[in-house]
Amino acid sequence: MSVDKVLLDIMCCPETKIDLKQLDQKRVDLVNEKIKSGDVKYKDGKNVDKPLEEALITIDNKTVYRVDDEIPVMLIEMGISTDQLGNF
Repeated sequence: MSVDKVLLDIMCCPETKIDLKQLDQKRVDLVNEKIKSGDVKYKDGKNVDKPLEEALITIDNKTVYRVDDEIPVMLIEMGISTDQLGNF
């Protein structure tokens, strides 16, 4: 299930204040492949230790935020920089 459209319309990146959009399933799967290999870290430097169910991404495609149990985790330190994801 995706994040409610009304909620998504009022949300933004807590760090840059840039708008967000839903990350499509193909790209969620790509991130999860990298997570499985241990190559993905949150902005606070800790390894991402569980796969994404869903995610939001800034419209500039620079930061991913996980969505757990339909709740967006909008903490700066829990952002995932796409720089580490290769050809994303």
